[in-house]
Amino acid sequence: MSNNLPRRNFITRMSLALSSFVALPTLVSAGTATAKVKNSSPIKRIRPMGFQWETNDPFLFCVHHEDQFPRGNDEMGPAASLKGRSLGDDFIIKDGFRMYHGKKVPGFPGHPHRGFETITVVREGLVDHSDSLGAAGRYGHGDVQWMTAGGGILHSEMFPLVHKDKENPLELFQIWLNLPAKSKMVEPHFKMLWAGDIPNYLHSDANGRTTKVEVIAGELHGHKSPSSPPDSWAADVNNAVAIWNIKMEAGASWKLPKSLAGINRTLYFYRGNSLEIDGTQVGSYRAVDVEADRDLLLQNGQSDAGILLLQGRPIDEPVIQYGPFVMNTKEEIQQTFDDYNRTRFGGWPWPDYDYVHPRERGRFARHADGRIEEKS
Repeated sequence: MSNNLPRRNFITRMSLALSSFVALPTLVSAGTATAKVKNSSPIKRIRPMGFQWETNDPFLFCVHHEDQFPRGNDEMGPAASLKGRSLGDDFIIKDGFRMYHGKKVPGFPGHPHRGFETITVVREGLVDHSDSLGAAGRYGHGDVQWMTAGGGILHSEMFPLVHKDKENPLELFQIWLNLPAKSKMVEPHFKMLWAGDIPNYLHSDANGRTTKVEVIAGELHGHKSPSSPPDSWAADVNNAVAIWNIKMEAGASWKLPKSLAGINRTLYFYRGNSLEIDGTQVGSYRAVDVEADRDLLLQNGQSDAGILLLQGRPIDEPVIQYGPFVMNTKEEIQQTFDDYNRTRFGGWPWPDYDYVHPRERGRFARHADGRIEEKS
């Protein structure tokens, strides 16, 4: 793909796709069943989850990508037929996987962001990052990339299928965390939270069944996460931002400790058959908004469970969003389009918008200041 090709069509397609997932969450969820819980319960509401998960302020949305990608070909794309797919706009599971906006390699070729942060939690598989600042990386298998888009960045997120002799499953969460008005135009920045640096809290209940909590953001019983980027809403501990991935053995029980009053807290029950939260039964693949200032007893059912916790103090400012741009006013959105059309947020220094790193390259991060992190 030539750097001189116009990008407006791609940006328009992506904006429309993201708008359908993000910009109108109340419309997206209007047709779903939401359970109302009695006032005395710490549970405020229970709702089913789809591909895009509705979130509460300060979060904008969360997507759970889970694809059973096949063996890779010589270009690190699927060694399988792509016939019948809408390449460049493929969000339908077919043969166990999606191509997203990729035409050769699955993923999201170069696209812009402004006004918020992306937090990409890769449970399995690899992500290749490239951006308009010249930064790059390959991360996965428990790593987290935390990127502050700030005043504007153009980046790509591709899913290279590096294994030619076996399948390449991918699972990740991408979480969008808003920025307050004062921080929307800060310098872009990204930080790697490598899997080995993310603390794990372990609890064994009276029956010897364990709960493991990966503390990606926040603190739990003395287990403190690596710091967030400096301009993040999460950088201020008073905002009580927490991102925890909770894994419970079948039959395990654990008391989720309370946080502060005035904090939004949601549990996303993404894996497992049944879960009891403070005496209320929750079915599989459900989101549960809870009172943050109350301890909650979690009792898992008869299969292993996965629960993603998102919490934080609401920013409580107007949100005007058009696809990958999140600002406070319509005028700021228009200014963003003008700025992007004029500057391309720094341009694209890579050979292709769907660039992937060499197959043999290990996990690494190259920052805009030239600093390089290498992981085995």
